[in-house]
Amino acid sequence: MRWALVKVCLAVTTMVVLAFAVPLAMVVREMASDRAFSNAERQAATMGPTLSITTDPAQLRRAVESTEMGAAGRMAVHVPAIGGAAAVDIGDGRAGAQAVAQTRSLGRATTARVPGGGSALLQPIALGSGDIAVIEIYVPESEVSNGVTTAWLVLGSVGLALVVGSVAVADRLGARLVRPAERLADAAHQLGEGRLGARVPEDGPKELRSAAVAFNSMADQVVELLANERELAADLSHRLRTPLTVLRLNAASLGDGPAAEHTRAAVEQLEREVDTIIRTAREQRPPASTATAGCDASEVIRDRMAFWSALAEDEGREVRLAGVDRTVRIPVARPELAAALDAMLGNVFRHTPEGTPFAVDVHDAGDAVIVLVSDGGPGIADPDAALRRGNDGARDGSTGLGLDIVRRVAESTGGDVRLGRSVLGGNEVRVWIALDGRARGGEGGRRARRKRRGA
Repeated sequence: MRWALVKVCLAVTTMVVLAFAVPLAMVVREMASDRAFSNAERQAATMGPTLSITTDPAQLRRAVESTEMGAAGRMAVHVPAIGGAAAVDIGDGRAGAQAVAQTRSLGRATTARVPGGGSALLQPIALGSGDIAVIEIYVPESEVSNGVTTAWLVLGSVGLALVVGSVAVADRLGARLVRPAERLADAAHQLGEGRLGARVPEDGPKELRSAAVAFNSMADQVVELLANERELAADLSHRLRTPLTVLRLNAASLGDGPAAEHTRAAVEQLEREVDTIIRTAREQRPPASTATAGCDASEVIRDRMAFWSALAEDEGREVRLAGVDRTVRIPVARPELAAALDAMLGNVFRHTPEGTPFAVDVHDAGDAVIVLVSDGGPGIADPDAALRRGNDGARDGSTGLGLDIVRRVAESTGGDVRLGRSVLGGNEVRVWIALDGRARGGEGGRRARRKRRGA
């Protein structure tokens, strides 16, 4: 905007300067020419009284030599033949006989170009005999253009000063307009990066002041809404403590055995998750990013499958686990990967009939790790809708957030999540976890790339 305003002012001022300077330069040149020829006419008029008295060559020569132009060799007098006397030419004539004759016949002053440069003013003078003499005054080119160059330089300097001044003023005005806009854009970037204290000084032009006021008001509302959301999340999570306490007491009374141990472990994990939610919601800033943290995907999958395998055995489900016999490091924190696995496996248990087989496979693709969770259930009718946050597909026991947790884990590494038909005949969740930060294709990858560009 700043440079655009400077260019506009530069173009407008240049056109205005040219519109006035060019005609003024032409007027100055015409004035200098008129001044030179007016002076020549005055010099020619000084010979009028002498010619009205006498046409004697000797007297005319003395009269010519006594004038300024005659002494400089720039005056000539052309007297026609009178009576029986011959025509007389006194002084250095430059115009030529034809130009003199033409002036005598016209009876008015004329000018003629002189070979070698300059002009000659030819002024007719009526004699007592009724004949017409012609006085010639030579006007050199230097006298015609005297002062023109200086005047043009002055006009050019004034025009250049006007252009430079307009550019300087436009630059200052542009800076006054651009700085508030830059501050507004910078504050918007800061707010987008999570720095909720970013505000904009409410100064500058009226429109930008209004934008700054609106931005600050919006930022205050965002902070207030986030605080309310945190408090609401903390309150809702805290309400789970009472039923969790009852579950923990009941689990303690189950006695010994694998089922009892799994139940107590699940209750303890649930309590830890609720505590984590409450602490995170109470914080005044988002939790630190776990993008740089990592874990062994194989170890986490084996651990979570030890929990889910017991439930699968109770429901008569066949379980297949592959690719977890070696260490596979991924840039995802252990709790995040465990939550994503629990979400996917929980969906298998909730939305497929008892006895439905499922499988978990891990593939190391070099630049990425692919985690496949497959089942032999009825599948998902609309995979795209299932990946949208909050869409439960009108299924009982679903909040529509499980696959969103999986998607966010994958996109935090530059990967994505895709749903399809598995080899078992049901649904397959393919989680692509990038190892080098390069996003794969698809909508999830595009969102991840947008996030990284914004950051």
